[in-house]
Amino acid sequence: MLAVPGTAAAQGRAVIPLSHPLWATPQAKVADSAPAAKLSFRVYLTMRDQAGADATARAVSDPSSPSFRRYLTPDQVRDRFAASDATLGAVRNWLSGSGFSIGDVPANRAYVEATGTTGQVEQAFGVDLARYRVDGQVLRAADRELSVPAALSDDVLGVIGVDQATALMKPDITDGSPSDVPPSDGFRNAPPCSAYYGEKTDTTDPAYRGQQRPYAPCGYTPAQLRSAYGLDKVRADGSGTTVAIVDAFASPTLYADAAEYARRNDPAHPLRQAQFAEKVFPANVDQEPPEACDAAGWYGEQTLDVEAVHAMAPGAKILYVGGSDCQDASLDEALNWIVAGHQADVISNSYGDAGEDIPAAEVRVWTQIAQQAAMEGIGVYFSSGDNGDEAARLGNPSADFPASDSWVTAVGGTSLAVGKDGRTLFETGWETGKSTLAGGVYGPAAYTSGSGGGTSVLFDEPFYQRGVVPDALAAQNQRGKARGRVVPDISAVGDPNTGFLVGQTQTFPDGVYYDQYRIGGTSLSSPVLAGIMAVSDSLTGFHHGFVNPVIYRAGAPAVRDVQHVDGAVMRVDYANSVDATGGLITSARELDWPGLTIHTTPGYDNVTGLGVPNGLAFLLLP
Repeated sequence: MLAVPGTAAAQGRAVIPLSHPLWATPQAKVADSAPAAKLSFRVYLTMRDQAGADATARAVSDPSSPSFRRYLTPDQVRDRFAASDATLGAVRNWLSGSGFSIGDVPANRAYVEATGTTGQVEQAFGVDLARYRVDGQVLRAADRELSVPAALSDDVLGVIGVDQATALMKPDITDGSPSDVPPSDGFRNAPPCSAYYGEKTDTTDPAYRGQQRPYAPCGYTPAQLRSAYGLDKVRADGSGTTVAIVDAFASPTLYADAAEYARRNDPAHPLRQAQFAEKVFPANVDQEPPEACDAAGWYGEQTLDVEAVHAMAPGAKILYVGGSDCQDASLDEALNWIVAGHQADVISNSYGDAGEDIPAAEVRVWTQIAQQAAMEGIGVYFSSGDNGDEAARLGNPSADFPASDSWVTAVGGTSLAVGKDGRTLFETGWETGKSTLAGGVYGPAAYTSGSGGGTSVLFDEPFYQRGVVPDALAAQNQRGKARGRVVPDISAVGDPNTGFLVGQTQTFPDGVYYDQYRIGGTSLSSPVLAGIMAVSDSLTGFHHGFVNPVIYRAGAPAVRDVQHVDGAVMRVDYANSVDATGGLITSARELDWPGLTIHTTPGYDNVTGLGVPNGLAFLLLP
């Protein structure tokens, strides 16, 4: 990753390198921040022995190490690597002396929380704060790199909350439409659709590319997905493992919806109240909230995550942890809380940034949390993104962060065909091309969504990818002979056109009530993989922790290679999202659409990674 030492500045100060968002340019400035406006932020502290932490995280995760799976407890991590009392005291004294109110210090001493005014922040960090337009939002940021007293330059890792860069992280959830329907607004799938792949074929519309295509599945059920990934062949169900789910906000009907979903679709595996716990952080003080706020989108994400984890691992405990609010999602705070107290064994995160434009100082914060999780034997899973190579949105190919972090498992998405007997007919990379039928003629296919992938510009090639990831992929986006971390690592079903049946309380024209619909995204892939890992933990009797070194070493037959399949499904949608009164839209959805810079190929590829879990061979990973 990028270098971290502080750079000397004038008047006895040192900048926090790469702490200024690249999007905060004079051309994007909208207005100055109000000096009296209050905000809360977190000053993250550098580990005492970063080299030792690197070595320890690798040693406990690497099958070739004599310390493999000799995980540390949270207390051991704190005692060996957390900031010292002197460091903690110095940072607190500087913040309080600058007029800030001091808030929480977590158990792992990862950060010091503080609250003050915009004017106090500007004075303390030597910057001017303003509002900038970026990606359809107006967000706060500093006009230059933050700086701290030179005496603290080695102690401050990064600051989160002064800028609002984390507001750019969005849930990786999609219904496959050109514009996603917020899950709190009513959405239904229009008929015809199939109970399993190939059950019904469209014989009334013109053939698409010379073939009559099957109607899209109505949404796979828990039993179908357990069968597709071989979980129905083992007695283990995730018991003894806790899976945490991190999102923003908390749907008021989250548990009720998940319990109702299990009752209707998986009655042999109810979601008991004793299996579910929830923690939601209180809203941070921020009187300059982001211009955009989509709590509804996060509600749908949470519901999908909980229902998907329980579908795959019905015996596992589920811990939902919600970041505070749309003013500052505080996803880092939620993730750190889980790790600091080892509250879970597996963590699923279905959100991310479009690309890697989070300030690198904040990236270092996320990496420190993920690395501590690895030392403790906690597996951290991130969805790889729903916009393919991101070229259409960013103008250039890019991996998404945090999935690109070397200490997390990036989960890509596939298009999955589950047959009548519950077995996989085929599985290919998820990249969707849509061709709409109008006047008896199909329009040109256009890309809509797909599994995120690419080569990071923030992270070097990790040890576990060497010798497995093709040289040509590792060298993309790099300078000279550098090699980067390539995303994703592994994949599971994500295509919303071959997606998961989900149930959620929604707002319909005739009232607010529970209903069900098909959905997808790598926000499905991540909790599906997290549930599979919980079953693997339960079956083997140990926690796999950071699994990347194991799966890259294991290869086949534990992981089944995913290759390109020419195919398409027919999909019918309500124009108004809820009923036929507004008319119907018929379209063909091509599977593994080839028009991107990332492609599904034999062996490792940057759409599906190593491939997908291969039944019992994967569940018995060493």
